[in-house]
Amino acid sequence: MAGLEAAPGPMGLAARRADGHMERNLEPTPEPMGAAMTTFDDRENAFENKFAHDSEMQFRAEARRNKLVGLWAAELLGKTGDDAAAYAMEVVNADFEEAGIEDVVRKLVGDLGDKVSADAIRAKMAEMLPIAKAQLMTEI
Repeated sequence: MAGLEAAPGPMGLAARRADGHMERNLEPTPEPMGAAMTTFDDRENAFENKFAHDSEMQFRAEARRNKLVGLWAAELLGKTGDDAAAYAMEVVNADFEEAGIEDVVRKLVGDLGDKVSADAIRAKMAEMLPIAKAQLMTEI
């Protein structure tokens, strides 16, 4: 092909003729064997990273919720300042005993006694979760 300059493109090879017009080979250039797998691998990694990020954010939101509920309970117990902050951390640590919120509820019911029911504590925890998430979003 005298007078043609070949250049690879997404739809195969394109060539410029001596008169300036382009000629295109419309046969698609085959991708290397590993290229398709790379796309799937990239998607899989992206989903795994998103799952890990979402799990971490949920964990942080629940810990923040427990801290907020702990501060609320500390106020009911008459604790202030460092005592209230230390109590809130006890509530956060109570959540590591088992999955779910019942370990926190048990601790708070035991500490608060007749001041608040278990249902009221669960309601307060549900109320504080969106607040905790909003606080985390403003920190990011």
